[in-house]
Amino acid sequence: MNTGIIAIAAAIAVMTGIGAGVGMGLATGKAAESVARQPEATAKINQVLLLGLALTESTAIYGFVIALIILFVFGG
Repeated sequence: MNTGIIAIAAAIAVMTGIGAGVGMGLATGKAAESVARQPEATAKINQVLLLGLALTESTAIYGFVIALIILFVFGG
């Protein structure tokens, strides 16, 4: 029973990747729309987009690291 709970906890931690993927897709789509509307602002839009994507990706990485910690430390 304890192993099952640990596996469920790790699966929930990895689900942060779902939110990160959806957020990154929405942000990229909005950036593409922004560039289509204002091509002269492409450099600034890309700069803000890359910063946002890096922060969004870090949440997915943190969730993955937490899942690994749960599995290896508590999974024994």
